[in-house]
Amino acid sequence: MKMRAGLKANVKWLYPGLGIKRWLLLLAVGIVLISLGGAMLLINVVMPPSSLAAEHPLLTLLLPWVWALLLVFLGLGLTAAALLKLNQSLLSPFLTPGQGRHVADLLYRHRRRDHGPRAVAVGGGTGLSSLLRGLKAYTTNIAAIVTVADDGGSSGRLRQELGVLPPGDFRNCLAALADDEALLTQLFRYRFGQGAVDGHNFGNLFITAMSSITGDFERALEESSRVLAVRGRILPSTLENVTLCADLRGEAGVVKGESQIPKAGLPIERVFLQPDRVRAYPGAVRAILSADLIVIGPGSLYTSVLPNLLVEDIAKAIRASRAVKVYVCNVAIQPGETDGYDVAAHVAALERHVGPGLFDYVLANDCFDIPLPSHLPREGLVTLGPEAMQGYRLVAADLVDRTNPWRHDSRKLAAAVMELCE
Repeated sequence: MKMRAGLKANVKWLYPGLGIKRWLLLLAVGIVLISLGGAMLLINVVMPPSSLAAEHPLLTLLLPWVWALLLVFLGLGLTAAALLKLNQSLLSPFLTPGQGRHVADLLYRHRRRDHGPRAVAVGGGTGLSSLLRGLKAYTTNIAAIVTVADDGGSSGRLRQELGVLPPGDFRNCLAALADDEALLTQLFRYRFGQGAVDGHNFGNLFITAMSSITGDFERALEESSRVLAVRGRILPSTLENVTLCADLRGEAGVVKGESQIPKAGLPIERVFLQPDRVRAYPGAVRAILSADLIVIGPGSLYTSVLPNLLVEDIAKAIRASRAVKVYVCNVAIQPGETDGYDVAAHVAALERHVGPGLFDYVLANDCFDIPLPSHLPREGLVTLGPEAMQGYRLVAADLVDRTNPWRHDSRKLAAAVMELCE
C-alpha cells in the first residue's frame, strides 16, 4: 500500500493536473443539452399535434419549440466555452509569458511563418544575427549562410587547437533563431574567466562538443538546431579550412587572417581566400537556388560578407537564382575596413570582388538625426552617397537601432526587407 501511495504521489508530481476535468464535464453537459434539444425538435416535427391543440393551440405549438431551442442554444454555449477552455489548458505549457494568452493568435502566427517565403541570409558577425532575429517573425523557412574564415578569439583558438570550423558566427545565428532567445543568448555568450576554458564562450564549446559527438560539423549544426528548437537552418559557405587574406594600399606584403586585417589600419585594396578555389557547401547552394529572397549583409564588408561571396559557387548560385536579391549596407563604418565609406563605396567594393549585378536592391539607412555616443562620431555613420547607382535600386529607410545607433534595428530591418519581397 505504501509503495502504491508513493508511486501515485510521484506520478502526480511528474504530471500535475492541467485542470481539464471540469471542462470535460462542461463539454459533456453541453453535448447532452444539445442532444435533448435536438430530440425535442425532432419529436415536434414528426409527432402529430395532441388533442390539446384545439383548446390551447398557441401554447401547445410554441412551448415545446421554445424549450427545445433554449436547450440547443444553451448546449452550444456550454460546448463552445468548454472547447475554448480546453484549448487554453492544453496549450498553456507552450505559451511563454511574452506571447500572451491568445491561443488563436499564436496558432495564426505559427501558420503564417510556416508559409512564409524561403529566405537566405548571407554574411556573418552580429549583423547577420540581427537580421535573422527579425526575419523569424515572418517566416521559418530561413537559411543562414555563414563565413568560416573567422580566426580570432575563442573561435580562432578552437579552430587552431581542435581543427574545427570556427563556431562563433554559428553560435550567434543559433541564438538568434532559437525560440527562447533571451535566455539562450545569455547562455551562449557566457564567457568563462578561469581555468582551461578561460576566454571561451559556452556556445562555442557546445557546438565543438556536438561536432565531436556527431562526428562532423554539418551534423553538429543540425542536432544543435533540433535541441534548441531553431527556426531555420544555419549552413557554412564551405567546409574547407580557408584563410582570409588582404592586399593593403601602401603595404608591400599580404596580411593573413580575418582578425589581423582590421588591425593593420590601412585601406584595403582587395581580400581573397587561401586556397583560392574552394568548394561551396552543397546545402548552401541548394538553399540559394530555391530561395524566394536572398539578403546579403549586413556585416563587416571585407571580413564577414565578402568571404562568403569569394566562394565561387556561392556567387554563381546567387546570380543564377530567381529570388529577390538585396544588399543591406551597414549603418556605421567598420574601423580598419570601411573608414570613410558611403553606400556607393560599399557597392563599388563588392563589384571589384564579384562583379556587378549580383543583387537587385541596395537597402540603406537614411536616419542620421539621432544622438550618438562619444566613441562613435557622426561621420562614423554610413551616408547614402549618390542617390542613383547604375544597375541598382536604392531603397532608403529608418533602419537604425535607437539604443545602439551603430547597429540595425532587427524589426525595422526585417520589415523593410520583407516589403521588397512582396
